[in-house]
Amino acid sequence: MLKINKKSKGNDTVLKSMTGYGRAQQCIDNYEITVEIKSVNHRFFEFNAKTPRAYGYLDEKLKSFVQRSVSRGKIDVGVTIYKTEGLSSEVEVNKALAGEYVNALRQLEGELNLKDDLTLSSISRFSDIFTVKKINEDEQVVWERVSEVAKQAVEKFVAMRADEGKQMKKDLTEKLEHIESLVKKLEEQSPNTVKAYRERLTAKMNEVLGAQNIDESRILLEAAIFSEKVAVDEETVRLRSHIKQFYNLLEAKEPIGRKLDFLVQELNREANTIGSKAQDVEMTAVVVDIKSDIEKIREQIQNIE
Repeated sequence: MLKINKKSKGNDTVLKSMTGYGRAQQCIDNYEITVEIKSVNHRFFEFNAKTPRAYGYLDEKLKSFVQRSVSRGKIDVGVTIYKTEGLSSEVEVNKALAGEYVNALRQLEGELNLKDDLTLSSISRFSDIFTVKKINEDEQVVWERVSEVAKQAVEKFVAMRADEGKQMKKDLTEKLEHIESLVKKLEEQSPNTVKAYRERLTAKMNEVLGAQNIDESRILLEAAIFSEKVAVDEETVRLRSHIKQFYNLLEAKEPIGRKLDFLVQELNREANTIGSKAQDVEMTAVVVDIKSDIEKIREQIQNIE
């Protein structure tokens, strides 16, 4: 059984889940800033930011900032910004338009003989006479404040993905070790399959021909042909090779999700080939167990970055 690079050193795990959450809040100068980041599985890097309308220029900056730490997943980032002191916006009134509304209403009053109950509050219902303008802020200064909070949120987010990745790595390693033990069973059982076939063939010929005129060389030839058809040596060697690569990737220092997905396809291919060659119930049962573990691994790695 292979024992190559299975153990991680301490908590130094690189494998990360694509599911994570991080949140940070801080008051900096006159701003109260909250940044929240969460993610789920995705084949590629997909980013969505929800920032206050006046701070839409932060979206692309946040995307670049997060992408330094994340390579895959559907990422959602939410940002709230409140000014604790001073004004961030001012309201302007279009007095000319407000006057036009008043004149139109009073003209309508005379033509329709209506009671004049026109008040300031009634005029305020015409929202188009008001314009809310953001007081100019230095965008770079705002970004520096937001990025400081975003850094804390991303650190928590990445730490959560790494913690989950550590558990996934442990689970994957256990499944790989189980597959190795099953491969060993196949290697041990395969010669017994040929031996059993040769014994059945000899018994059959004895039954048909009796003890006389049995061509031993013919039995050996038939057994050799059968052995070629059912031999799984090449497949088990490739299985072990793929498992070794899997172990090595679990220790890699970069995202490995896509590579693991390819390896699982190769593991499944070899298992299917062995299954098609299996000639006894015991080997077939072992192959079924191997394919079951491979499927569990395939489902697990869908959440690996």
